[in-house]
Amino acid sequence: MLGWDAGYEEKFKQVAGPRDAAARVIADYGAEYLLHDGGATRRATSRRVDPAVGDWVAFEGGVIKGILERRTVFSRHAAGAETLEQVLAANVDVTFVLAAATDVNPRRIERYLTVAWQSGAVPIVVLTKADITDAAGVMRAELEAVAAGAPVIVTSSVSGEGLDEIALQLQPARTGVLLGPSGTGKSTLINAIVGAAVMRTREIHRSGEGRHMTSHRQLVQLPAGGMIIDTPGLREAQLWEGEDALANIFEDVEALALQCRFSDCAHVTEPGCAIKSALADGTLDGGRLTSYRKLRRELRAVAAKTDARIRLEDRKKWKQTSMATRRARP
Repeated sequence: MLGWDAGYEEKFKQVAGPRDAAARVIADYGAEYLLHDGGATRRATSRRVDPAVGDWVAFEGGVIKGILERRTVFSRHAAGAETLEQVLAANVDVTFVLAAATDVNPRRIERYLTVAWQSGAVPIVVLTKADITDAAGVMRAELEAVAAGAPVIVTSSVSGEGLDEIALQLQPARTGVLLGPSGTGKSTLINAIVGAAVMRTREIHRSGEGRHMTSHRQLVQLPAGGMIIDTPGLREAQLWEGEDALANIFEDVEALALQCRFSDCAHVTEPGCAIKSALADGTLDGGRLTSYRKLRRELRAVAAKTDARIRLEDRKKWKQTSMATRRARP
């Protein structure tokens, strides 16, 4: 039943009532959910809990009553001024981070990889639309440079290149999720893997222009027994958590920081700064450092809103950096 196993059986006993049944959330329409119980699909609502696509739930009579403990959680900072977590998908085994050959943006990939690593799922970077470029090899190398060891798969939904590699990651009972902005070909990729038009798409021109048609999150079962979750294109995946993930993705930056003469080096004016030396000799790309700093600030800002200790630490660091900058001015 869509990845159900003995582990979920035990989790179900912890939350279910005597008349509850188990099902997996396969679509989220906002006010309503689509469930699959292994035999049929059912529509349901939820008053007390907020399930996500991929969740296993206990339900009765069209009402979701509880969510089973999640193995992995794919989430981001919800849009808006409030500090809230938005769970996009749950119980995912592998996250495919997509980049179209028409728009390879290393900084965006670093951001999405942070979300992917933090979820607990295995991250894989996928270059789509390889058929419209002669520079797929160069683009692959560019992605590998920021992938932090995650595999990079080059694909084309037109020629079929790379589709077998994707399918190998989605063996029976395994669930994947596609992450990327609009226009990266998520729905087209699913259709190519399934071998049928199960997801709506718009025609993509030779230029690669087009829009992702998905307006809701949906889990699709694959012919071989695996599952894949399609999500609406995210303009920017705002981070919710990810300190550990950031350390994995920017291992090179953090390793350099450990070589600085001072342990509290702000990498501004301090002597013996390994970061500044690496920037000067070209060992470290300035754009990568800027990306690291931006993501780190974002994570700290989220944490500071819920932790007074972190707010105090950040104020002290800001004062120290500000004073060092003023002293360095002529």
